[in-house]
Amino acid sequence: MLSAFSVFPSEAAEKVTPGDVNADGRINIVDYIRLKKRFISGADNGNSAEGADVNSDGSVTAADLTALRNILLNVTDPGNGNEEPVTEYPIDESCILEPKGTVHTGEGTFYGGGYVGGCAMLDPVSTDYWIVAMNLEDYADARLAGAYLEVTGELGTINMLVTDLLPEGKKGDLDLYVDAFPLIAPAEKGRVPVSWKIVPLDIADKVPVSYRFKEGSSEFWCGVQLLDHRYPIAKLEYLDENGEFVEIERRRYNYFESMKMGPGPFTFRATDIYGQVIVDRDIPLVLDKKIEGKSQFPV
Repeated sequence: MLSAFSVFPSEAAEKVTPGDVNADGRINIVDYIRLKKRFISGADNGNSAEGADVNSDGSVTAADLTALRNILLNVTDPGNGNEEPVTEYPIDESCILEPKGTVHTGEGTFYGGGYVGGCAMLDPVSTDYWIVAMNLEDYADARLAGAYLEVTGELGTINMLVTDLLPEGKKGDLDLYVDAFPLIAPAEKGRVPVSWKIVPLDIADKVPVSYRFKEGSSEFWCGVQLLDHRYPIAKLEYLDENGEFVEIERRRYNYFESMKMGPGPFTFRATDIYGQVIVDRDIPLVLDKKIEGKSQFPV
């Protein structure tokens, strides 16, 4: 049950806009998540009491959560470098995998694959990235395909892109590219404790989400994958001829496939593993190239 609690802003505190829960100068989905967590835990966690009082009635209640949701239906944020502002949609709670910043632990090994022929089918993978294979349980039928991880071992921390699968691994286990392993642990150890968490893709502030259609796609059968997404993708839907969004089935090899999408152009609605939603319109069915959308997931 959601409980109410009083707001006592400090007289010295800087004025914060109602709805700006984390006081970063912007109102977006991060504020909604922060406010919801505040109800669950009862802790401020560095949030602004003034920002949490969305309807400015002197207390924070379930009404503020509803008010913030309504604000997000109309808020646009042009600060991601795209040509058009991005409408921020209400979160899809059914898609939330875990809280942002969740730390996983397991064992790290190394191998020589992943840049070509990885299970996530992200070829060609840029050599600007260290790549890593993930255990089956965490990979979750491609839900973490293309995830960007911060991986830590006894010698340090590096960022890595999930491009492949480690079928024999236990939950938490990772198989690092052979040249990356010595950056986090002595190579002679071969198998070491590691911790890791999902972090935003490093280029997401500069580019929108892109789409790539599978070879052989047509109006009768279509496979599509998402690229350059800030966080891993939980769900993809297309807008059908009746104006309804229809979920597209996902394969373990990181393509969403359907026999009912038609010839395009498509309107796609994508949801990441934190329940954040974007919509891209007028995506043409074009093979052999990456097609840029106009949206990117919030931070």
